Amino acid sequence: MGPTEQLRMVKKLADLDGMHVVVIGAPVPIQKQERARAKCLTNLVVELHGFGVDTLLLEARSANLNRRDVRTVTAARQNLLPARARFHVDHCSGAVEPLLWAANAIAGICRAARLGRSKYRDMLADRVYDVEIDTGC
Repeated sequence: MGPTEQLRMVKKLADLDGMHVVVIGAPVPIQKQERARAKCLTNLVVELHGFGVDTLLLEARSANLNRRDVRTVTAARQNLLPARARFHVDHCSGAVEPLLWAANAIAGICRAARLGRSKYRDMLADRVYDVEIDTGC
């Protein structure tokens, strides 16, 4: 996207209701991407539960990787309070759920801010809650 389209996108994101919750994990070595993803996903479940969210919709990957995500969320759910708290995860394609573009855009905006390009992150300051974790990878 060019600068005009990027600015238009950030303005649309700012107009969306709610908070964008992002978990940023590092390091993420190529050979341990799934492990790092699982650690981030575990933390995301905890953060979302803290905001009263009980459903997470993830962009679909392969059936095998989707099952791995479900196992990760199931394990994370065991540590939520109160015990046996309800938390559900599902997958769908971006073609089915248009708002998945927002998650991708927010992730890119947060990454850019970490790399010193914080203009768009600053514009969304009160709409983005991001947490950095050490993946241990």
